[in-house]
Amino acid sequence: MPDDRSSPPPPPLRILTGPPMASFTLHGIPVSRGIAIGRAHLLAPAALDVKHYLIPEEHLEAEVLRLQEALAAVHRELQTLWNELPKDAPTELGAFIDVHALILSDPLISEAPLDIIRARHYNAEWALLTQIDELSAQFDEIEDPYLRERKADIQQVAERVLKVLMGSEPLPVQGELDIDDFQAQMIVVAHDISPADMLKFRDRSFIGFITDVGGQNSHTAIVARSLDIPAAVGMSQASMLIEQDDWVIIDGDAGVVIANPSVLVLQQYRERQLAQQRARKKLNKLKKTAAVTRDGTTITLLANIELPEDTAAAMEAGANGVGLFRSEFLFMGRDARIPSEDEQFEQYKKAVVAMKGRPVTIRTLDIGADKPLDQTEHTALNPALGLRAIRYCLAEPQIFLSQLRAILRASAFGKVRILIPMLAHAFEIDQSLAMIEQAKGQLRDAGVKYDQGVEVGAMIEIPAAALSLPMFVKRMNFLSIGTNDLIQYTLAIDRVDYEVAHLYNPLHPAVLQLIAMTISAGHKAGIDVAVCGEMAGDVKLTRLLLGMGLREFSMHPAQLLSVKQEILNSDLGLIMPQTRKILRAMEPDVIADAVHALQQL
Repeated sequence: MPDDRSSPPPPPLRILTGPPMASFTLHGIPVSRGIAIGRAHLLAPAALDVKHYLIPEEHLEAEVLRLQEALAAVHRELQTLWNELPKDAPTELGAFIDVHALILSDPLISEAPLDIIRARHYNAEWALLTQIDELSAQFDEIEDPYLRERKADIQQVAERVLKVLMGSEPLPVQGELDIDDFQAQMIVVAHDISPADMLKFRDRSFIGFITDVGGQNSHTAIVARSLDIPAAVGMSQASMLIEQDDWVIIDGDAGVVIANPSVLVLQQYRERQLAQQRARKKLNKLKKTAAVTRDGTTITLLANIELPEDTAAAMEAGANGVGLFRSEFLFMGRDARIPSEDEQFEQYKKAVVAMKGRPVTIRTLDIGADKPLDQTEHTALNPALGLRAIRYCLAEPQIFLSQLRAILRASAFGKVRILIPMLAHAFEIDQSLAMIEQAKGQLRDAGVKYDQGVEVGAMIEIPAAALSLPMFVKRMNFLSIGTNDLIQYTLAIDRVDYEVAHLYNPLHPAVLQLIAMTISAGHKAGIDVAVCGEMAGDVKLTRLLLGMGLREFSMHPAQLLSVKQEILNSDLGLIMPQTRKILRAMEPDVIADAVHALQQL
């Protein structure tokens, strides 16, 4: 969220038929820093299937007319179908069309969505689906099975209208709404939001996210941080307790959500919000400052990105390059169509060119677990341990080769490095390298240029990899520690499951030992080692990682300046001896206290 955005106005007095809503507080898991104050928007899962944006006041009636015209068009379609029925057609077909025509004429379909457009400023598709979701929920409660199944008829009618709407010319997404308009200060409240759906909120007028489920390092949480707006997950029943248009505060640092806050609480959080914005503005002065410790050690700070457009934020933050381009986000949410080699090449090239000679590390397709491809029908009892990442790529060689060729082609336009995820076995490394050579050969045969010296690295995110580093450093040009999965697999914790999120601990002695071993092995072999997981962007752990010998951090651009500030204030001569003591400790309290003490040096 831009630092210079003003806070929303105080909540207006509600017009209520009963007593005012009572304030209540929910506690969950903090996943993205900062404070957000705005109106709650309850998001039903179906609403994610269409575009949703806010309509300015002056365009509301035009949007109402667009929906009315779509409804009229479907009426004409049904009438045409009825007129063209063959004489020998079964009676049920005519009755079916009549039922749909009646549903379409019902005020709950023909009028209620229009009211939603006017009241909530939703675009037509969004308003229609919102109403359909409410009706569907009512049908689910009907005991009679025949009547309950009529929900399908309502949904089919809605689909007809949506097809017409999606073929009509919508109003442009309004990104210039007055920031003081409370409609532009909306906080998404949902049971869950997939990573692909999270990307649909880019460039929208939403300032925060609240979900019932999720963990600190689920990919949904990572994308929330990439949007750089406050979020809190693992809120249990937030989507049931918070009502549409409630005023809500998200304390992203503490993982606290306050619904219907009092004026006093609201004012306190506004003051904290302004203080945070001022502090972040001060950090902007460090953009052009080199990341050098007090004792003169230069540290490389890289950016994690999901899409090529994220390179703008990386450059703005002063990143030395891209340490992790999560290429799977180019594949997700595409309605069963994998991007072609040319499509991928254009996206990779866009990122490479935008970084102006700085290195761009592209991770090959890391699909599976909580990042399924829409067209993937395979289901596993435990997706995190199943066919994902390099396992998926080696099982789908044509998809893998297509991506490798696209990455190699992009290397002709700047420095590109290839990063292979979830490697654990020597044969996986060898097969991956062989596939890269095969892709190079195909490009040579076609006369296509690429960087013949492109470097290839391995993600160290499985304990087996960290415990067998000699076979990695022998074959690879660099290593990148994916702490998110390394912690998950080391501690046998599903990082998406909020019920065990409290067990997810980056300071567990086993995790620290594996990270330290990897950094040490890389240094001895003379190859670069980076941390690209969420630990790299956590300022509370910056000095610990420096003390372990880490010299290359990769994180979301929004975290980069805070980490740089910590580096500038660090003295390795003081930190490293204390870090060695931490690595010998086994008791959680001792480790936590010692890490906290590092920040005071």
